[in-house]
Amino acid sequence: MYKAAQLVVLAALAVASPWLPIAGAQAIRGTVSGIAKDSGGSILPGALVEIPPFNKRQPTDSHGQFLITDVPPGTYPLTISYVGFAPFKASVEVTAGAAVKVDAVLHVATQTEQVLVTAPRAQGEAEAINLERTSDNILQVLPANIITSLPNTNIADAVGRLPSVTLERDEGEGKYVQIRGTEPRLSNVTVNGVHLPSPEANVRNIKLDTIPSDLVDRIEVNKTLSPNQDADAIGGSVNLVTKTPGEKPFYSFLAQGGYTPIQDGRTLDLFNGTVGRRFGVDKKLGVLIGGSYDHNNRGIDDLEPAQAIGNYNGRNFAYINSEDLRTYKYSRGRYGLDGDVDYTIKPGWTVYLRGLYADFHDYGDTYVYTPNAGSIVSNSGAQTIFDNTGNMQYREYVRRPDQGVYSIQVGSTQVISSTVINYQFAASRGHNYGGQDFATTYFNGPSNVQFGLDESNPYRPKLTPPRRHERLRSRAVLHRKH
Repeated sequence: MYKAAQLVVLAALAVASPWLPIAGAQAIRGTVSGIAKDSGGSILPGALVEIPPFNKRQPTDSHGQFLITDVPPGTYPLTISYVGFAPFKASVEVTAGAAVKVDAVLHVATQTEQVLVTAPRAQGEAEAINLERTSDNILQVLPANIITSLPNTNIADAVGRLPSVTLERDEGEGKYVQIRGTEPRLSNVTVNGVHLPSPEANVRNIKLDTIPSDLVDRIEVNKTLSPNQDADAIGGSVNLVTKTPGEKPFYSFLAQGGYTPIQDGRTLDLFNGTVGRRFGVDKKLGVLIGGSYDHNNRGIDDLEPAQAIGNYNGRNFAYINSEDLRTYKYSRGRYGLDGDVDYTIKPGWTVYLRGLYADFHDYGDTYVYTPNAGSIVSNSGAQTIFDNTGNMQYREYVRRPDQGVYSIQVGSTQVISSTVINYQFAASRGHNYGGQDFATTYFNGPSNVQFGLDESNPYRPKLTPPRRHERLRSRAVLHRKH
């Protein structure tokens, strides 16, 4: 037994001995951290940071910050590249157990590119390109500059502008997202990487028309998964990244209005604003808050005829025996809030509280008048007369669903020696109150009505009581005599 124990100890030492120098070396290694900005002081997320001798590569985060750990003591070249800018090059001296801080300022490469980079649209595209090229998976990014430059009412409308993404629409607005042709339930939606539940009961599809498009800093569509993501998104994943305060104060306000001359006039209006800045000499405290309100009154006049085959004097012909005269009045209200508070306790240690809330009132009223004709009495071309066995129906539907989602995250990022530790507590919720359409009025009557059908305009057939129908024919005859 004693010899067996000796053999086990010797074997363990033999296995562990090659790793002991490495462990000792790692204990005395250092870190390189910093932030990448342009010449105007704006942060550069997605910039590629490299230390060539060790093949160390890392993109900057949404705050333009980077942290490279486990660097042996010594002097090394450091390179930071960003599309549209000349590379930043510096020499860093790493000492054992210490953190080296690098504040990199990148400048545009040529005068021609200077105009391109400072234009708002191009800056957003450059940001998206840098995030995509430094991603480990197939990623497409839609930054806020591009989202707000186009008429995107909600998040679904914005995502639908990316390649290989299609939308399922509701009354003209995007609702469900389909990635690479897969059905909506095979994709998931996250807010800052945290799952967002569906506001609809028993449905996995996420109604992205619930969230205003101007509440996010960017939209990331992952078309393939990486090991650090959940494996429940077969079709892909849509990640909404909320806004955070930058190095410079930020203020943005927008108001819009409109009028549609339908159904005695329908109006629309939109208001949104965002305010954010960092406080203190070292700008350790950052605060941002934003809000959005969108109200849109829509109207639709609809005619839905029912086709039938009749026979008169041994001749078959097509005619309309019923039709729905529908009037839709929609009142869609969408509002949301987003916010972020973060504080840098010391370099490499940041705590934050951020979140997003959105609510969507998809209200609507539908009025339906339905004349139902009886049996055929006579037919002459576009004119058909029925007997008095017809009837009228009236229905009214009211839709009052209140759908909403929220996501909140509290966390910290802390660097301890050569280790980065992320703490996070998150909660998300979706709700749907009020359900969908339900009838408030439904009755049959009057009955024993005689109808006449006028199909002289095949696009708008008229099924009316015979007296009015005969008057119309009489007027037509008088007009021809004149």
